[in-house]
Amino acid sequence: MLLGCIADDFTGASDLANTLAKGGMATVQFVGIPAAGDAAECEAGVVALKTRSISAAEAVSQSLAALDWLKRQGCRQYLFKYCSTFDSTPEGNIGPVAEALLEALDAPAAIVCPVFPATGRTLYMGHLFVGDRLLSESGMQSHPLNPMSDPDIRRWLGLQCKGGVGLVPYATVRQGADAVEAAIATEASAGRRLVVVDAVVDADLLAIGRAVAGHELLTGGSGIALGLPDNFRRAGLLREATDIFEPIAGPGVALSGSCSPASRAQLETHLANHPGLAIGADDLLSGNLTVEQAVSFVERHRGQDPIVYSTAEPEAVRQAQARHGRKAVAAAIEGFFGGLARKLVEDGVTRIAVGGGETSGAVVGELGIDRFHIGPEIDPGVPALSTQRPRPLRMALKSGNFGAPDFFQKALGRLGHDE
Repeated sequence: MLLGCIADDFTGASDLANTLAKGGMATVQFVGIPAAGDAAECEAGVVALKTRSISAAEAVSQSLAALDWLKRQGCRQYLFKYCSTFDSTPEGNIGPVAEALLEALDAPAAIVCPVFPATGRTLYMGHLFVGDRLLSESGMQSHPLNPMSDPDIRRWLGLQCKGGVGLVPYATVRQGADAVEAAIATEASAGRRLVVVDAVVDADLLAIGRAVAGHELLTGGSGIALGLPDNFRRAGLLREATDIFEPIAGPGVALSGSCSPASRAQLETHLANHPGLAIGADDLLSGNLTVEQAVSFVERHRGQDPIVYSTAEPEAVRQAQARHGRKAVAAAIEGFFGGLARKLVEDGVTRIAVGGGETSGAVVGELGIDRFHIGPEIDPGVPALSTQRPRPLRMALKSGNFGAPDFFQKALGRLGHDE
């Protein structure tokens, strides 16, 4: 294994794996830390954790354990992957994990670059944009778990870190890889070991990729991986890719737990032509709606690509959290989707498209999947995934903010077809 990656959620892991696979690296997405000695024959391994919204201390512990496993696979470089909207709180988890990885590797510095131009995420003077809006005006300020109220990544990261945070501004990035490499070294020598690096277009990410070819640790969104395969290719270390994705026959279902603006638009589009079942926290916590009832709904609409969703307007989510508590609502919804996915697969469902990082983590965890092979891209940042264990399935795991309005229909079609 050449490149070892640690992702803080499941959709982010598949997003990153998609970028690396498109770049020509034989890539496997592992679900959690694999068993000792279980090293797949891959050039890039992405360990998918579920650490984005847990305590910072636990996120650090799990991330270091993933790093230990990746080090045993002989990796030459490591990447800590987080969301391109930098989902975190003032207490963590991005800063604490990044600093812990720096210390464990004894690396002089690591870049911070949550940029993905294909989905509108850009960084200028350390400020993160989503499209033509600052992060704090993009809808992320209403995120139910990690509301992002400040677009200044240096300032937000500074609240989480023990050390200083540096910046390589866009004017320097435009000068090319050598200028970027020199600027990172200057920041590191001044004690700013985490260095935010501006980027606006893919060409910037390619230049940054060349600049960090010799760096042991990188951090960022999946966009930062655009330039990494070529570094290994220039060194003569990549094999010719041979993975072939095969669609599967069988029933399909969409599950949506994200409440982002993109997810709400995707839900509306899918409901125009497909049946849907709404899941509310009140009904789950009162016992008025059960997994068995949802399974019956999906079974009645077999062959119609139905959707089961907790996607709702932010105000409705806030009201439910006020009534029951944020943790109770999250646990009830994630537990429901995990149990539903398990029952559906037991009943023969073979194609599942999931919207939302926490929802995806709950579903994959409950299904007992240990790894995915990466298939073709469905929408920017979202690949088709295949697994044979514990049974043959095709899946798509979508970050709440990703995907076109017709994502669910398109994804289920790309994964296969009804029998």
